[in-house]
Amino acid sequence: MRDDLRENKFKRALIAGTPQIGLWLSLTSPVATEIAAGAGFDWLLIDMEHSANDLPEVAQHLRAAEGGTAEPIVRVPWNEPVMVKRVLDQGATTLLFPFVQSADEARRAVAATRYPPKGIRGVAGVVRANRYGRVKDYIHRAADEICVLVQVETRRALTAIEDIAAIEGVDGIFIGPADLSADFGRHNKWAEPEVWSAIIDAGRRIKAAGKSAGFLSGIEKECREVLAAGFGFVAVGSDAGLIARQTEALVRTYKG
Repeated sequence: MRDDLRENKFKRALIAGTPQIGLWLSLTSPVATEIAAGAGFDWLLIDMEHSANDLPEVAQHLRAAEGGTAEPIVRVPWNEPVMVKRVLDQGATTLLFPFVQSADEARRAVAATRYPPKGIRGVAGVVRANRYGRVKDYIHRAADEICVLVQVETRRALTAIEDIAAIEGVDGIFIGPADLSADFGRHNKWAEPEVWSAIIDAGRRIKAAGKSAGFLSGIEKECREVLAAGFGFVAVGSDAGLIARQTEALVRTYKG
């Protein structure tokens, strides 16, 4: 019988300043998650915002990731406490909150992951998170293993980085390049100087504030540049992107 609470090694690595390399997952396939979990990544992002993943699928992804090297991170569809509560009860310990614009929104995200009196998370007695009631002190220890990441993806949010980073319980700040470039009026052109310099500057400010900065790109040059700038957790590709580009390459191999 397992009655232990799993240590969140990803959270510990962010605190230690050890760079974490990840992969974005949006295919809604637990088989793909299981394959990626054993590949050697430090983290995997299970996306609920821009994929067909709903709560039952997320539960299967979390099961598929067990035994691998990668911490499963769930990006919830919105900064909304009911969904957060349900995702946490299924055993997710690291959450990414999209479109956080201010310290107050970051504070609400953290509160949704904490039990009273420090937050508003509802208490359930027999759920996957506490191994169906076998982790007897789960309610007192859960926050130690929960990692809260918030996503900054507008120019307004960039100006609030220091205020967001100052919120107790925020462990990392992810820079969303696609949405940020759109806010700059440069859709999917985040490599353009104005946007890219804002991304690099944001990462340095996040690190200076004592938190870890995150990023996603399928382009190696960009990933290496943000890692060199001190970003702490970087997704270097996506399952959908890998299949799309590699199948196209395979077709070109045989059909020209």
